[in-house]
Amino acid sequence: MKESSSSVNGRAREAAGRVLGERRGALPGKAGGEAYAPANIALVKYWGKRDEELKLPVAGSLSVSLGEWGTRTRVSRREDGSGDRVRLNGKELPGDSGFARRVSAFLDLTRPREDFAVDVETENTVPTAAGLASSASGFAALAGALDDWFGWGLSERERSVLARLGSGSACRSVGQGFYEWLAGTEEGGGDSYARRVEADWPEFRVGAVVVDAGEKPVGSGEGMRRAVESCPLFGGWKATVERDLAGMKSGLADRDWAAVGGIAEGNAMAMHGLMWATRPPVVYTQAGTLEAMRKVWAARAEGVGVWFTMDAGPNVKLLFDAAEEGKVRGWFPEMKVVAGGV
Repeated sequence: MKESSSSVNGRAREAAGRVLGERRGALPGKAGGEAYAPANIALVKYWGKRDEELKLPVAGSLSVSLGEWGTRTRVSRREDGSGDRVRLNGKELPGDSGFARRVSAFLDLTRPREDFAVDVETENTVPTAAGLASSASGFAALAGALDDWFGWGLSERERSVLARLGSGSACRSVGQGFYEWLAGTEEGGGDSYARRVEADWPEFRVGAVVVDAGEKPVGSGEGMRRAVESCPLFGGWKATVERDLAGMKSGLADRDWAAVGGIAEGNAMAMHGLMWATRPPVVYTQAGTLEAMRKVWAARAEGVGVWFTMDAGPNVKLLFDAAEEGKVRGWFPEMKVVAGGV
């Protein structure tokens, strides 16, 4: 087995240790563990870290979970001494692949000892043509499966902190519904976690419009790093997020589509504005992205209640009430729809 990355990711291992305490050294009490975690879409975006290793954000964010779209992960012990094995959607990944390396690095944070190898089997239930990233649900499901296997009995807050060490957005995938990620102020990140926003909205729908499902030219982590270092507009981002978070939570409480949709759309545009102003610029939008945006604006001008948001990529996510789905599908017949609020 490869040498543990604890020497490289020492602060992340310390952070995991603060979550687990003495529980980290115990061996699992059963043969394996399993957990499901939903994907999520940020309505108020996460862009920029104050700490790269601990994945601590500059500002908070707020997301909606995607119900049946997510990741189911199973974990068990590997006894043959050949190291971790990662299977994604039934296919074993090479140990040097990007995802397998990230999984092993995350496992290094929690192993009871260095020679403890793990078999990880993960399946994404997000439609392959939906153009949605799965790292958030993937690491939230992995944290949950480990918790189930080892019997740690983690609270939702503790699972959120642990999942964040694998992927920042994973902290918002620990449950169904709307979740706010608190940026926190502690150097070790113990107060940076996601908590559920008490806003039940069963009629909330998310539609995925895929422009390009291919690999992004610049990863989100690299794009964030560039923005923090070089974007002349980045200094105003935290204030923008704080204002949008307050408005979003008020809109969710009132089930006010004009407020929720308008803030989500504006916040996504502001995030992409930061990307464009970064030096060198990070541009994810494509011709199809702009076409979808214009169609949303045209549909709304004709009285259809639909808004959009975009993550760090070219694909567009539509936000609308269940009662509007037929009208929205008239404009976007190819979209894939999932219930977001619970």
